Amino acid sequence: LERLNLSFPSRDFYHPPTSRSNQFPIKMTKGTTSFGKRHNKSHTACRRCGKISYHIQKKTCSSCGYPAKKMRNFNWGQKAKGRRTVGTGRQRYMKTLTRRFKNGFREGTQAKKMISKE
Repeated sequence: LERLNLSFPSRDFYHPPTSRSNQFPIKMTKGTTSFGKRHNKSHTACRRCGKISYHIQKKTCSSCGYPAKKMRNFNWGQKAKGRRTVGTGRQRYMKTLTRRFKNGFREGTQAKKMISKE
């Protein structure tokens, strides 16, 4: 070996770190360091539901299914159904319906004046 001029590392080549914070050698991880590289947007705001669920390349919304005519919903997502069902918005039409039903859906008339007898 002396003639070939080869040198081998000694037995004390690798010293494991002693402190708790540096327990493992520095290497790439699946977290923290990888999260810093995420800056390309795959989804943007949907025109129909307003969520950031419209996939730019697929041209479909993962929440409401736009541009499909039917709204996307599944029985395994009861909570999601409840968030967009009847009664969750302003109810511009529904809130006057019970009163109009009670009066027989009358239109274009005025209520008769109540004249008190004296």
